[in-house]
Amino acid sequence: MSVLNPSIKRPNLFKFTVPMVAAFGAIFGFITGNIYHQPLIGLFAGVIVGALLAMGLDRLAALPRWQKIWGTSAAFAVVGAIFGGVGGIVGGAVVGLSMGWFTTWIGSGRYRAGVPSYYTPGQVLWHNSFLFICAFVFFFLIAPLLPVAWLSFNAEDFFTFTPEMLSFKAEGYSLKHYYDFLGSDEWMVPLKNSLIIAPIATLISVSLGTLAAIGLSQSHVPGRQAIMAVLISPMIVPLIISATGMFFFYAPLGNWLQANLGLNQAFVGYVKVILAHAVLGIPFVIITVTATLVGFDRSLTRAAANMGADPVTTFFRIQMPLILPGVISGGLFAFITSFDEVVVVLFVGSARQQTLPWQMFTGLREQISPTILAAATILVTVSILLLTTVELLRRRSERLRGMSPG
Repeated sequence: MSVLNPSIKRPNLFKFTVPMVAAFGAIFGFITGNIYHQPLIGLFAGVIVGALLAMGLDRLAALPRWQKIWGTSAAFAVVGAIFGGVGGIVGGAVVGLSMGWFTTWIGSGRYRAGVPSYYTPGQVLWHNSFLFICAFVFFFLIAPLLPVAWLSFNAEDFFTFTPEMLSFKAEGYSLKHYYDFLGSDEWMVPLKNSLIIAPIATLISVSLGTLAAIGLSQSHVPGRQAIMAVLISPMIVPLIISATGMFFFYAPLGNWLQANLGLNQAFVGYVKVILAHAVLGIPFVIITVTATLVGFDRSLTRAAANMGADPVTTFFRIQMPLILPGVISGGLFAFITSFDEVVVVLFVGSARQQTLPWQMFTGLREQISPTILAAATILVTVSILLLTTVELLRRRSERLRGMSPG
């Protein structure tokens, strides 16, 4: 557990801590007041509550920080229960947790813990303001996902929060939309198609992207910057333009495969979608593997060659284990890209290759059903798990290359 730097002094209570916490409370008070159509009253109430909280927690300075934070959360939850039932408990606990953390953070001088001691007050203010800006940006990126996940448990068949949901009553919630998703061919067939297309496209992307990254990492390759720009262009070019170009390329190719090789139309459709998704996934593999190769020690491959190892053995026994985290990270990005993609498959595929995002798009356009929200929640959950894996692999890669402590 980290210990606060003893050289950091507690700020003046009435000149700094109370005004800062009061201003922070005013924000929550204004938001809460808007809920009850009394924003000005909420603003003034937030100022008063923030000031009293700052003075009260200052009197309890001897208590551990976590006790003060969770105690504040519990107190706000009780107040929320009085005015808003179960919903008020949840909202009050969240507000109390935020207020308790901010008050102890400001009151103890922890806002200076992450900056050098020679920083001026203005530099300290900018440092912490920048962190708060980043936190708000992150919040506004994540916030739209929360109502989607919440509404997916709606007991009714429409896209609105019912009074029962807002009151957190049990009868307002149900898993029926998840049962509809898991028990209907309308959704299971597109999910099956996605689980067929995405892994194969990922395998192709990883194979070609890894080889391209290794080749382009060699300094003697002529025009490697231009080649790199071409290979990662699918990430830069607007997707609708890429989809249009792929349509004009893969449509004649599919007709040729059917006419000259006698391949089944459905099989050719899968081939076209898989190849199109592989093209979209290759740039992610190239970038992640190239980043991993930056810290690769070339003397290891030369030593293996001096010991008599052929290039294939050197790659699989020496190079691949060290760049494997980057390869897997690129593969996960390629998988997510293929699994969530809808524009290209609309241009290149047919009804037999209908993927899960395609079904969601069709459902939003033709028949709005909360089952779409259940599917979206599942997709978001899978993406979060995969991206968490990517981050863990990135850290492992840094440890293997000695760029971070083990």
